[in-house]
Amino acid sequence: MTKFLNDLKIKNSKNKNFNSQLLVIFGPTTSGKSDLAIKLAKIFNGEIISADSRQVYKGMDIGSGKVPLKKIKGKLYSDEVRHHLIDVANPQEYFSVVQYQKLALKAIKDIQKRGKLPILCGGTGLYISSVIEGWQFPKVKPNLRLRKELENLTKEELFLKLKKLDARRAKTIDKNNKRRLIRALEILLQNKKIEPLKKNPLKMDILIIGIKIDKEVLKQKIKKRLEKRLKEGMIEEVKKLKEQGVSSKRLEDFGLEYRYVNRYLENKINFKEMKETLEKEIIKYAKRQMTWFTRQIKNVRWITETNQAIDLVRDWYYSTSL
Repeated sequence: MTKFLNDLKIKNSKNKNFNSQLLVIFGPTTSGKSDLAIKLAKIFNGEIISADSRQVYKGMDIGSGKVPLKKIKGKLYSDEVRHHLIDVANPQEYFSVVQYQKLALKAIKDIQKRGKLPILCGGTGLYISSVIEGWQFPKVKPNLRLRKELENLTKEELFLKLKKLDARRAKTIDKNNKRRLIRALEILLQNKKIEPLKKNPLKMDILIIGIKIDKEVLKQKIKKRLEKRLKEGMIEEVKKLKEQGVSSKRLEDFGLEYRYVNRYLENKINFKEMKETLEKEIIKYAKRQMTWFTRQIKNVRWITETNQAIDLVRDWYYSTSL
């Protein structure tokens, strides 16, 4: 195996024509996609672009599952592999999928120009689809009066309203994220008619790899990782964010770990309730992720082990580069 990997690295150093390739790796939470992406990046001369809606925020490390990172000359690295789109936003500010798409496309072009392979990796299906499908977002200016009106509604009321206006959009949105619900309604209510999202797919040679993992194995991995994160200081991380001025309302929007740890810190639930609820909700979230991936992302090559991914990437990488 070692000889095989070394042969690949030698061969890779001789290949320069990679300016139209993009590797995409996704899978449910705890499926090992980050480790796989790093391994592939080391073999195939790649750099990783995070596709995670929480890893974009500074100070959200343990709860979002960031890999250990080192800053070298202003750039982030993990195990000698450069990472992009991590720590690019302030948690007190809203970072949209529009902003993500723009930065991700810029990173892809930059990596390709330097003769390296861009690897888009993460579990936020919305981010991945927006990039590879080239979503054309409607240009709707913020309406402060409308936002104020919508702010008075509960998350449940907002979701029902969205569902009535656009059932397809309701299927793909996080119904617990009030900011996203309000923005979606703001766009819909200000457009005279609801039109399907226009797309301009990337004109690149794209290999999409999806990770499949046994449900029971995934449940055990989720339970083990939650224990690890709590020991590593996830509660202290949320406490620090609150001290820095991140509101409870904002922490609710950041999803499961931040939502329930914040409720624990505010004495709304006890430690046992927080832990048990988190475990159940993360398992449900992983299921929703897989539903999104199977329904929304096309031409996926599903894998269950690392060697399958290496073989797939090797055949694709060199067949289109020589």
